[in-house]
Amino acid sequence: MPGTNLTREEAQQRAKLLTVDSYEIDLDLSGAQEGGTFRSVTTVRFASAEAGAETFVDLIADAVREVELNGRSLDAAAVFRDSRIALTDLASGPNELRVVADCAYTNTGEGLHRFVDPVDEQAYLYTQFEVPDARRVFASFEQPDLKATFQFTVKAPAGWTVISNSPTPEPKDDLWVFEPTPRISTYITALIAGPYHAVHSSYENAETGQSVPLAIYCRPSLAEFLDSDAIFDVTRQGFDWFQEKFDYAYPFAKYDQLFVPEFNASAMENAGAVTIRDQYVFRSKVTDAAYEVRAATILHELAHMWFGDLVTMEWWNDLWLNESFATFAEAACQAYAPGSQWPHSWTTFANSMKTWAYRQDQLPSTHPIMADIRDLDDVLVNFDGITYAKGASVLKQLVAYVGMDEFFQGVQAYFKRHAFGNTRLSDLLGALEETSGRDLKAWSKAWLETAGINVLRPEIETDEHGVITSFAVRQEAPALPEGAKGEPTLRPHRIAIGFYDLDDESGKLLRGERFELDVTATESSEVAELVGKHRPAVILLNDDDLSYAKVRLDEKSLAYVVEHLGDFEASLPRALCWASAWDMTRDAELSTSAYLDLVLSGVAKESDIGVVQSLHRQVKLAIDLYADPARRDALLTRWTEATLAHLRTAEAGGDHQLAWARAFAATARTPEQLDLLEALLDGSEVIEGLAVDTELRWAFVERLAAVGRYDEAEIAAEYERDRTAAGERHAATARAARPTPEAKEAAWASVVESDQLPNAVQEAVIAGFVQSDQRELLASFSERYFSVLAGVWESRSHEIAQQIAIGLYPSLQVSESTLAATDSWLESAGPNAALRRLVSESRAGVSRALAAQGADA
Repeated sequence: MPGTNLTREEAQQRAKLLTVDSYEIDLDLSGAQEGGTFRSVTTVRFASAEAGAETFVDLIADAVREVELNGRSLDAAAVFRDSRIALTDLASGPNELRVVADCAYTNTGEGLHRFVDPVDEQAYLYTQFEVPDARRVFASFEQPDLKATFQFTVKAPAGWTVISNSPTPEPKDDLWVFEPTPRISTYITALIAGPYHAVHSSYENAETGQSVPLAIYCRPSLAEFLDSDAIFDVTRQGFDWFQEKFDYAYPFAKYDQLFVPEFNASAMENAGAVTIRDQYVFRSKVTDAAYEVRAATILHELAHMWFGDLVTMEWWNDLWLNESFATFAEAACQAYAPGSQWPHSWTTFANSMKTWAYRQDQLPSTHPIMADIRDLDDVLVNFDGITYAKGASVLKQLVAYVGMDEFFQGVQAYFKRHAFGNTRLSDLLGALEETSGRDLKAWSKAWLETAGINVLRPEIETDEHGVITSFAVRQEAPALPEGAKGEPTLRPHRIAIGFYDLDDESGKLLRGERFELDVTATESSEVAELVGKHRPAVILLNDDDLSYAKVRLDEKSLAYVVEHLGDFEASLPRALCWASAWDMTRDAELSTSAYLDLVLSGVAKESDIGVVQSLHRQVKLAIDLYADPARRDALLTRWTEATLAHLRTAEAGGDHQLAWARAFAATARTPEQLDLLEALLDGSEVIEGLAVDTELRWAFVERLAAVGRYDEAEIAAEYERDRTAAGERHAATARAARPTPEAKEAAWASVVESDQLPNAVQEAVIAGFVQSDQRELLASFSERYFSVLAGVWESRSHEIAQQIAIGLYPSLQVSESTLAATDSWLESAGPNAALRRLVSESRAGVSRALAAQGADA
């Protein structure tokens, strides 16, 4: 949207001038069932450091009715422009601003999102304000370092519940008057309103007498699926562990978790009122990996109550610290908290977070963890694998470097020193230096202020008896991707080296010895303590995944792992070897055909269901994009036959059976395979233990639609079985997936030529539109994509435009002509930095696929 940006310099100037005291926000949501606009009245009390100064307050509104500054009425038409209200002639010291506006409900997941549930036809509202969208609901100084108290008063329809950051009051005449919040930033304020279903409980600490009210909310149509006991259990585990480690009591009056519809992200850390996507209320059977991911999300947001909400970054360049810390904390809590269901969480971290980070760090948009955020446009595209996953990986290494106890002692000092304030990275590093006694300036410069990834390889020499005579860790700093800023950097690494041999009795690869050491920021680091030891079958660098680096096996270890990858007794070394193989495939060092061989030889022994599901996704992606096109059909046939064989032999009713059913559905292709999907749907064939429930049915229907077996009649019939919001999305995906020009044109028009689709439905249509076995049918849309992209970016909200920019890019058209068309558009269209970044990242995917296809030829 034009005219909605804010630069760092503007924010700094405003923060230097103003101190904000309080907001009183009065919202009339009584017409929410009908939609449209709502009345927003904001009173802001703030102080100015200078008399006669000028500034502005942020607001996105359909209309501004009144603006009053210090009792003086301002001409709204004159002062409201480009999402700002100009404020002039400020008083030195206290000022009071009152703004009356008509603000709009949205269907984009930004600002105040409005959703109507097809089950009960009731409207449900929730706010999403990060990064700059509180201004869509009330006039605000929209930057994280201008904290204030917030007092909400809300008029809502009869029978509704209204939830905010402060405890929910008893309404009087449908008017909900909340107590003021503590001093917090605008982006973590929240309102959720509607006839939501609620479950209440509490967190009790017997030692301190602390009692925190807890609540979980969802729509009534999902209530039967809400496993509130399990969610409360994870939440209480997080309260116990975080309060012990942070040595700071939970800082807000209550803790609500609200599962809301059509949410763009996984969740949002609104102070005391966390919103979570309601796909985490599982309507059908899911694997344990899904429960683990949900638990990680719950813990991530809870960690934010301290790191992000209690203590908040001064500006968005330290966004990474908020997100990295919460990502590290979620995994650490799952790994170490007593009674955790997922003590193997570092395996999941290596399998998912690290893979995301490595991918992001090899794109032309790679950037230092501590990014240079010049304005809001920069931060909106910076919620990426570096901000979350690389940052968390580096924090994990920092913990290994300074010590776990010392790390948390520093964090404790940081919270006590800066409670309800704003900080910079230097504030945290200073606290950690005090508690650890280490100088972290050089570490910070190497790890946080440079971009790119290192590669670690062992260099081993042995004598004729297999005794190691020389051992070194060679470190490489590959050239940064074309277009990336910065220089390749060698870094210090804290790593472990594991020695693994096959145990004759158990048949498992066991670690016999482990060595922890520092690798210097040089090309080669000698490891003298390994000299004289007998060489094991497998030598694994970065064992326990302490550091952040791409790891390569030596020739002998690689050959052994190819034969025995599934034999590692522990899940983490298996995950590290799987990740290394996937990385080699992406880097065109291992052919797709060889990667498929490796997966098929080892996946049957892989017990970690999260790793198995990742392998399913990676194999499918490799065949679709990285395989030699001449071999693709043969590889797909081989993979699909394997998925069916595993489906039939997996433990009945188990997670692996469900995962293989979904993998089979994703690629079923022969008449016999498609017949089986239909038979499983109509019940004429049964696989023992496999529950063909609502979500699995839709997976089968979507595949049958994509291959032309199902058309509108069958899709509509399936929707009649599932007349819910999720059913609407699945039906939209299935319709867009059909292999006809008419279906593709209709899908394209609904996304590109119309702006009426809600965010979640648009996402579903795009997912159906892009089908990997419809390359020829989709080819004609490549040129159209480039012709409409600039207009879409200018006319749509950020979330909606980003979905289109990424989702409709012709990623399946892996060719030099796609690269040329992209380059031509980048040169001629002159996109802003955010859009240029998204398109350049997609281009890099095509370039990587071309290289990988060459390696598979």
